[in-house]
Amino acid sequence: MNDFLLHATTIFLGFFAIMNPIANVPIFLGLTEGEEQKTTEAVARRSLLIAFLIVAVFSMLGKFVFELFGITLPAFRITGGLLVSLIGYHMLQGKNSRVNHLTEENQQKCMEAALSVAVTPLAIPILAGPGTIATAMSFSAGGGLGEMVTTIAMFGVLCVITYLLFIFGRKFTTFIGDGALAVITRIMGMILAVIGTQMVIAGVKGAFHLAP
Repeated sequence: MNDFLLHATTIFLGFFAIMNPIANVPIFLGLTEGEEQKTTEAVARRSLLIAFLIVAVFSMLGKFVFELFGITLPAFRITGGLLVSLIGYHMLQGKNSRVNHLTEENQQKCMEAALSVAVTPLAIPILAGPGTIATAMSFSAGGGLGEMVTTIAMFGVLCVITYLLFIFGRKFTTFIGDGALAVITRIMGMILAVIGTQMVIAGVKGAFHLAP
């Protein structure tokens, strides 16, 4: 039992280090700035559910999926990195906020637009990015069914923790005020753009390593 708990803790910490939910809180708040609490919670739920499903699928069928579509991890890193950099650029320009007091029809459209953020860039590639997927594949490939279930379960625990951080992070923004949030949003936009660039660099290096 002690060995199992130690191994499960190792998997959890591995995921925690890769996904870094604490650092993702300001990014989440920046992407959902100006949204109602109900919308913010919906975005958090959807993004984490999608991230969990992605990690679960790749834990079970990761190598098969990559081989089926002829995808390499470096290509995934490059594409994800470009996407993250683009989102970071828009955050730097302050284009993530939305207009309040809209008509009911426009509010519905804004709600749909806000929920689309849950898929990209939150679920992919911020929460379930190349590093997280590679970590899941590495842990689950090390053993049988028990290893796979443990990997998925530990990521599920991390998703619950991340959800709580996302939801209660909104109270922090109320405390610091809109002006400070705008500054944080632009700082996180810069950091997000740098993270994207780093992902591209890692992908290019990996591509050259795979080249014959």
